[in-house]
Amino acid sequence: MYSEKVMDHFSNPRNVGEVPDADGIGEVGNPTCGDIMRFSIKVEDGVITDIKFKTFGCGAAIATSSMATELAKGKTLEEALQLTNKAVAEALDGLPPVKMHCSNLAADALKAAIRDYKHRRGEDTSELDSVLCAGECHGCGGHDH
Repeated sequence: MYSEKVMDHFSNPRNVGEVPDADGIGEVGNPTCGDIMRFSIKVEDGVITDIKFKTFGCGAAIATSSMATELAKGKTLEEALQLTNKAVAEALDGLPPVKMHCSNLAADALKAAIRDYKHRRGEDTSELDSVLCAGECHGCGGHDH
């Protein structure tokens, strides 16, 4: 059912925890299945230098969180914003179709953390607001925008 990469990232997740003095924090969840992901990032000169996650959910949710942190670390904010949930699933050699909609929210959590970082700096977040709140709003943690 799950690829070897999914099982590896579930059994040995990378970057678990919280970044001390995080520059941005993003939390997303899917009320249908109960998966919740919280990402924290440290940014220096526009580059994500540290990223950690805490996830409450199934093995696929943990694996996608772990992989997303690996893919985002060392990237510029612009590069990290290009990461999609589909790309995370592909990096894990795929996910079962039933897990794609609820367990694969990691790229959304990353975008929410970047939105928070930009918001804290007084930067325009309207482009991220529309991405995170398209359709079912699960990325912004409320409508404070």
